[in-house]
Amino acid sequence: MNDNVFFLLPEKTIQQLGMMNFTLKDIKRQFGQKAYSLGLIYVQKKRVLQIHRSGNLIRSQVKESGNQTYQQNIFVKSTTEGLQFQGTCSCPLILNCHHVAAVLLTILQKNENRQKNKTAQAATPLSNWVQRLYTAIRPSSPDALDNKEQDSISPYKLLFVLSPDQSDKRLFLNICRARYKPTGEFSSISPLAEPDTLFSEKPDYFAKEDEEPLRLFMALRFGSGQSAPYMAEPKGKLGAQLLQTLIGQQRLFWTNALQDIAKGLVFPLRAAPPRQAKLTWNETGTTIKLRWEFVSPAPKSRRASTSIDYILPTEPAWYMENLTCGELILLDNAEYFSISRIQELIVQAPPISARDKKNVSRLLLEKGIENTIPVPEALEETVLENIEPHPVLYLGSKPVIHNEAETPVWFDYAQLKFEYDGQSVFLGSDLPIIRPKNEKAVERIIRDEFSENTIRDMLLSFGFRTVTDTSSPLYPLQGVLDMDSPTEWLHFTQENLSVLEDSGWKIEKSADYRYNLRNIQKWYASVNENDENLDKDWFSLEIGIVVNKKHFPLFPLLYPLIKKYPESFEYKNLERRQDTDSLLATLPDKSRVALPWKMIRPVLRILGELHYLDQPRSSLPLHRLDSARLAELERDLPLQWINGDLLLEMGRKLLAFNGVKIIAPPVSLNATLRDYQIEGLSWMQFLREYGLAGILADDMGLGKTLQTLSHILLEKEAGRLKEPALIVAPTSLMSNWQDEAARFTPSLKVLLLQGKDRSRHFDRIKQSDIVLTTYALLPRDEGVLLNHEFHLLILDESQYIKNIRSKATQIASSLKARHKLCLTGTPLENHLGELWSQFHFLLPGLLGNEKTFNSEFRHSIEKTGDEARQELLNRRIKPFLLRRTKDKVARELPMKTEMVRYVELTSNQRQIYESVRELMDKKVQDEIAKYGIAHCQIIILEALLKLRQVCCDPRLLRGSAYKKSPNASSKLVELMEMLEELLLEKRHILVFSQFTSMLSLIEAELNVRRIPYALLTGDTADRASAIRNFQEGKVSVFLISLKAGGVGLNLTAADTVIHYDPWWNPAVENQATDRAWRIGQDKPVFVYKLIAKGTLEEKIQELQQRKADLASAMLSSGQAQHIQITPEDLQSIFRPLEEQDTIEE
Repeated sequence: MNDNVFFLLPEKTIQQLGMMNFTLKDIKRQFGQKAYSLGLIYVQKKRVLQIHRSGNLIRSQVKESGNQTYQQNIFVKSTTEGLQFQGTCSCPLILNCHHVAAVLLTILQKNENRQKNKTAQAATPLSNWVQRLYTAIRPSSPDALDNKEQDSISPYKLLFVLSPDQSDKRLFLNICRARYKPTGEFSSISPLAEPDTLFSEKPDYFAKEDEEPLRLFMALRFGSGQSAPYMAEPKGKLGAQLLQTLIGQQRLFWTNALQDIAKGLVFPLRAAPPRQAKLTWNETGTTIKLRWEFVSPAPKSRRASTSIDYILPTEPAWYMENLTCGELILLDNAEYFSISRIQELIVQAPPISARDKKNVSRLLLEKGIENTIPVPEALEETVLENIEPHPVLYLGSKPVIHNEAETPVWFDYAQLKFEYDGQSVFLGSDLPIIRPKNEKAVERIIRDEFSENTIRDMLLSFGFRTVTDTSSPLYPLQGVLDMDSPTEWLHFTQENLSVLEDSGWKIEKSADYRYNLRNIQKWYASVNENDENLDKDWFSLEIGIVVNKKHFPLFPLLYPLIKKYPESFEYKNLERRQDTDSLLATLPDKSRVALPWKMIRPVLRILGELHYLDQPRSSLPLHRLDSARLAELERDLPLQWINGDLLLEMGRKLLAFNGVKIIAPPVSLNATLRDYQIEGLSWMQFLREYGLAGILADDMGLGKTLQTLSHILLEKEAGRLKEPALIVAPTSLMSNWQDEAARFTPSLKVLLLQGKDRSRHFDRIKQSDIVLTTYALLPRDEGVLLNHEFHLLILDESQYIKNIRSKATQIASSLKARHKLCLTGTPLENHLGELWSQFHFLLPGLLGNEKTFNSEFRHSIEKTGDEARQELLNRRIKPFLLRRTKDKVARELPMKTEMVRYVELTSNQRQIYESVRELMDKKVQDEIAKYGIAHCQIIILEALLKLRQVCCDPRLLRGSAYKKSPNASSKLVELMEMLEELLLEKRHILVFSQFTSMLSLIEAELNVRRIPYALLTGDTADRASAIRNFQEGKVSVFLISLKAGGVGLNLTAADTVIHYDPWWNPAVENQATDRAWRIGQDKPVFVYKLIAKGTLEEKIQELQQRKADLASAMLSSGQAQHIQITPEDLQSIFRPLEEQDTIEE
């Protein structure tokens, strides 16, 4: 650097900063000319005040004109281009300003100066010793050391001098540099301007023994606020340690005044032994003053005085008396306290008039410290005993503001004091009770500790506790008690406070006390069905309280509490609240009420919308279909209801079955309904009566079809079926609806709209009771169906409309019908959007539009598991979704229920079936013509086997072209759908098939769907593990072949049996079923038989009833020779398939 700059920082600090080796080039590269030039000027003007380094961070302070100072933080980091400075400053320029440049230039300049000094003063102890050898050999050489300088040591030494301040009450220690004369006297003494540089510069007079006193001196100065760098007040333990060190080194001196130091008027202080001291009052003229004095004069002293010149505030205290120093101690029997602290208070004492001696004596007596601080004048004392304490409880609340931007935090507290004949003392106080009797006498009341403890223990039993946390804002309060929670405070206020008052306690309350509560006279609920701000199907609900005959809506009281303490109001935490707990709420007039959780909990649970309000409101808008929630509120809360009688009546019926009138089954029904089926019928009739709609979502096998047919038949018998009921179902269920209707409700006229020639039946729609069609045909027959109005529109397997944008869903929603109903065992398969789609079809508006539903329910429930949203959704749909599971109605079910599921073949499957049938029919007929029917059993069984394989899956045929087609079999598709639904119901399922090759195809489908299973065939090596995995619940699907598992197994873990292909011999089939339905089974067993509609399987099923022997023989190898098969039987078996609707869904 070319410029002359000056540096005023400690050398030690710069040595630390010098570890960052940046250069002038680094500075110039990153600072503009203006910042660089101003930085140089600031260095010359000594504007850099402080520099501190921590790692690569430099903190500094630079003085601006006008005494303004700015702080800098400079981070130095190494880059590929050299060192980089990231400096911020509190000045308006902020980044890498001229203040930052000044700091860096200062560091660089000092580093250069240090290097020059190091080069110029490179002397070492070794070089000095060699120089002395040279001088001794050649003393006359001009390069020799001056003899005088050589033989002498440094004439300077450090001195520590005690001096009094101007008030002559406090002593300060001054560190000085003294120059000695050869005689040992001082030639000059001056205070050190920069004592903190001694460690870094180490002048020749700084000796080893100076290090410890200097460290203690600097430690005393740290944080003391003392402006003079050479001055420190000996205080505390450090002060005592420093005095002990200096007096031991004989380096402690005294001067009568600070200015006398320069004159050399300093005197050595000698060590003196510890001396006992006591407090005494000294009366001077019209004033009295408390002071310390020695208990006795110093031994061997010519002075008889016991006065003490000075007391230093060290720990322990030191005295200074007649150029001696020593420790000051208390009398042996005195109570321990800090002499230094008392001395400090003595110095601060106000002037006390001699006329106040009696008053001072009384005050000392009241504090109970008369044995430590003597009374200036004795008072006559009378002792009063057996005075009973009366408890006084003060209740208050204290707001604490931590940040101006935040709301205050409230601390509730109680203060307990005891009143003795007009005199009060706080709990926990050690003070005696002293009261003046007259000017010269006092009375001392003896406290009754036993009674005080009894009173305190009563409060502790109520849940109060003493405040021991010193950081608590309540800690400084006398006799203070608090409680764990607002719940405890409320309980005390409502249950225990009156007990104390009845017991004679005096209760006082502050104006801010938060539990000074108003009484709630009653709770009300107001329904407004004519709210101008709502649509016609909506109403508003207001719940509130009545206080002092005024109505206050509840929701605005809860809103700020829910926003401030959301976790306390989370759904999962509601049930943790005890009925005896309450919630504090503030009324508009700032008074407060306690809202019991037994009232608040049902409101929050039933009206879940309160958790999500974005602004306070007096009432909530509810859809009329939500009236069940009104009934819930009525059931759970003692509310005074204002209006809404009709909505309440409907809500009561929606809420539970006991509110729905049980309906007698139709007279002409060919079935006996079980109790739960009658309840389902009554529920559907209730929905029809009130113009509502719903989802019947019973488990598979509980008779949804029968309940629905009963509902339709009841409508006809009542004369309400003026238009037909339209039932839309998958194609595979068409025959099931036909068969069930023919079996249970033969009086109903059923029209099936299916097949290519269905159009010629359109004119019969209006004359029919039931019209059956499929989802696949809705788009084709849209125009025809929209021209009709239906009494009932029923969607079977309604999950088919889960996609709101599908054509079938849109057409179904457009059909005109008085009443709608959905049937499904799985209303929700994948996501909540499917549920919304079905309710949008049934009851538009109940769950809002799709966007609102997704944002308010679907996303929060599916992604975050929001229990409150889930509960709110459940409450909305609960009245309109009836679901009974098998375990809930198990008592009404027989131990075994058998059901036939008819399956329509796919179009390709039908073609294969027909091809095989025609081929085998011709082959059988040719053989019969040659050999007669009695000798053709093998060829007949071969033909039947091939037809059965086609029914199961065409891929079972040898050489089949459908080996790689996953959808070759409609029966396999039906099985997979059944399994997925049954598994959702937590069912345990046995699947039987005669063909192990069919089990292999089922295996492949289960693997694709990642459904775990067990397999038992003749090739299974470890049968025990397969059985154990199923019985222990590790898998829920068990695939079993007839030969391997038809007999001899005990599988009571199963509750469902599926016969994939019929075994024709009822005994064999029953044996397989009995693997689950046997002794030890404690659950109803459901047996499903899958039959391919219109095929050999169905025809043999019919023959099984008429000709059991024939059916058994046809599928029991080796028995057919005893049975006469007539040509009529074969003709029936090989009859062509009837023409069916071949549209694939």
